[in-house]
Amino acid sequence: MPDPDLRQQIKQMLVKNLMLQITAEEIGDDTPLFGPNGLGLDSIDALELAVSMEKTFGVSVPNSEVAGRALRSVNTIHDYILEKRAEKAQTPST
Repeated sequence: MPDPDLRQQIKQMLVKNLMLQITAEEIGDDTPLFGPNGLGLDSIDALELAVSMEKTFGVSVPNSEVAGRALRSVNTIHDYILEKRAEKAQTPST
């Protein structure tokens, strides 16, 4: 189920926490976050992004393999957050 508010929150987090020189509105949902054809983020930005995701959304990125899959674009971050929230909802608390 698409969640435009969550996508907007992700974009605002990117701009604020990575101190991007663009606005949240300028980031496309499918724009690559890393590499020359996207926002041009690097490995330091990836670490900061992982920390920001945990602080902002309560979702951790456990390793670089997961990061490589989850941190490609706003859409992949969005899907990852929803996936992790669903897993938490299914796990009974002790």
